[in-house]
Amino acid sequence: MQLTSPRLRAALLAAASLTLVAAVLPPPKPLGIGDRLFPELGNPGYDVLSYDLSFTYKDNKSPHDAVTVIDARALRPLELINLDFTHGKVASVEVNGEPARFESAGEDLVLTPARPVAAHVPLHITVRHTSDPRGRADGGWVPTTDGLAMANQADAAHRVFPCNDHPADKAYFTFRITAPAGLTAVANGVPGALPVPGAAGAMTWTYRTRHPMATELAQVSVGRSAVVHGTGPHGLPLRDVVPAADRERLAPWLKKTAGHIAWMEERVGRYPFENYGVLIARATTGFELETQTLSLFENSLFSGEGYPEWYVESVMVHELAHQWFGDSVSPRTWSDLWLNEGHATWYEALYADGLGKYSLERRMREAYTRSDQWRAAGGPPAAPKAAAPGEKIGLFRPVVYDGAALILYALRQEIGVQAFDRVERRWVSEHRDSVAGTEDFVRLASQEAGRDLTAFLEPWLYGKTTPAMPGHPDWSGKSV
Repeated sequence: MQLTSPRLRAALLAAASLTLVAAVLPPPKPLGIGDRLFPELGNPGYDVLSYDLSFTYKDNKSPHDAVTVIDARALRPLELINLDFTHGKVASVEVNGEPARFESAGEDLVLTPARPVAAHVPLHITVRHTSDPRGRADGGWVPTTDGLAMANQADAAHRVFPCNDHPADKAYFTFRITAPAGLTAVANGVPGALPVPGAAGAMTWTYRTRHPMATELAQVSVGRSAVVHGTGPHGLPLRDVVPAADRERLAPWLKKTAGHIAWMEERVGRYPFENYGVLIARATTGFELETQTLSLFENSLFSGEGYPEWYVESVMVHELAHQWFGDSVSPRTWSDLWLNEGHATWYEALYADGLGKYSLERRMREAYTRSDQWRAAGGPPAAPKAAAPGEKIGLFRPVVYDGAALILYALRQEIGVQAFDRVERRWVSEHRDSVAGTEDFVRLASQEAGRDLTAFLEPWLYGKTTPAMPGHPDWSGKSV
């Protein structure tokens, strides 16, 4: 059939043109930086320098009004900018002062700037959104009996605020939290100015970090809290946050922190941050968490029921050790998780050994008998299996805790105590405020040992079965 109407012909040609445009502009898709365990986590093309996060808290069952301001640096030309963000509604976005289009793709928020962003230029992003604490049991906001806390590990920060949600991209943070009268808001870092009063008695609290931080380590808590101040080694400011009603009961536990820090400093060097403390929350999480400068603990751990004192102290040391191993030195990829949890478990076990309650050798031997089972179930320590869908906490298996601490024990057996201690000190000193991975650790250990340890360490890191333990030919890898 031949077209005879010029108007009809023009309309069909226009439609064809639109079809062609649609073909070359496919819908946005979620991106990632290629992490083996979280393929769509993180975003390529830019480096975040700082986050400025504002939350207006109403209660722990209502979405908060929020503003996230990101200052970054473009690493390459960007026509689209992907952020990790889900579980909140976006009202508007600006990129470099101009309104930008936005749409969701999976758990990404994809921005289209008014004009493409050139490489190596500043990138300033403002997102006005909500942050919803409801309906998520596997990370992000955690409800407490009187408010909220935050538990973002491993990949849940983007359920709270738009971000580049991977520990390889650390940044400085500013928090501004507005909460109703009678509640106290706390966050990582140090307070800014005094809380600013607002309407109906609400107060706005400001905190800033003095060291870069991974998104998974961010902490914001709102509740009827008491803030207890103290002093640690060499004048280090201590700040503990506890339910106000439990302040006196928890006081003996809070007094232990200064000694724990001194103990860790004797082994690995100066505490790496601006302050430290524990956040004890009336919450049910099933875990404790090393949020930077303010570790999160369940109140029930300190109830005096079911847990001996030595065990509670060793758990406190575990989260404290993370401030060096995992927080100051963050994993390059999530497969490097063993460096976080293996080291924290190592110092937890070493502390319990020093108390005379649970010897290090006994714990390592017991772990050795189970190690092959752990590797079969969860993969080798440095190449763990991904967690099952909907069970992201499943990444934190015994193989990356005691199974990884076994690697450190084997290394110490192989190179000697003095060389091992030098490895530990150099690791946290040379990679302070940065990221590092398994290859970096093998290289540094080899330098301190004076020989290439690759052939020795690779089976411990990546083997399907557990190698023979140096110095313990009688140890068996079979459970008895």
